[in-house]
Formats: sequence, C-alpha cells, structure tokens
Amino acid sequence: MNIIRHEMGPRFSEMVTVDLGAARLLYLSGQVAENPSLDITGQMREILHHIDDMLATQGATKKDLVSVTIYLRTVGDYAAMNSVWDEWVPAGHTPARATVGAKLIDSEYRVEIQATAAVGPVP
Repeated sequence: MNIIRHEMGPRFSEMVTVDLGAARLLYLSGQVAENPSLDITGQMREILHHIDDMLATQGATKKDLVSVTIYLRTVGDYAAMNSVWDEWVPAGHTPARATVGAKLIDSEYRVEIQATAAVGPVP
C-alpha cells in the first residue's frame, strides 16, 4: 500500500491517494468556492468544476466517485443545490451521498463538498 498526499499544507491535503495495488482510493478534502460571493448555484458549479479538475489529475472522473458529503450553510438551499448536482452527476453513477446543515468556517461559504473516489492502479 502507498499513500500519496497531494497539495499538502500544514493542516490538510487537498487530496489523498491510497494505492492498494489493484485499485486506488482518492480522498478529496472539503472543497469550497474560490469566489464565496456567488450564490449557492454559482458556488456549487465552481466546486464541482474543481472536483472534476482534481479527479482528472489522477485519471479519474465523477463516474469514479463512491461517496460524497455536502455541507450546506442553510438547509433552505437544498433544492437549489440539488438542481446543480442533478445536472452534474452522471446517470447510473450516483455516489452514496449525505447532505448536512452545518455552520461553515466562513460565513460567505454556502456549501462545502467532501468526496471519495475509487479508481484503478496508476497507469
């Protein structure tokens, strides 16, 4: 087994890859919008685009996601969040998902997303 930490900072890594030989697990840390002044749909789109980009660095796609946790600052944003999620998540490849109302670290953030993906060995 080999554990690789990507974009490691003093408190957390943006993504951790666990290479099990025949498969790898990718753990993405909580992702927030670069532009927190966006509304919930804008923040969702920005975060999901970033997740796509991070997965691509490891040869993965959103079809490889196995688990996602979505943290919402306001549960009233649930329907708007789901409208963006439903456009993004591929039919037939929906991951296990939990959505939680939470006080986020910065009051401008409306949503934070944490994800895990499973992919084959390093090509």
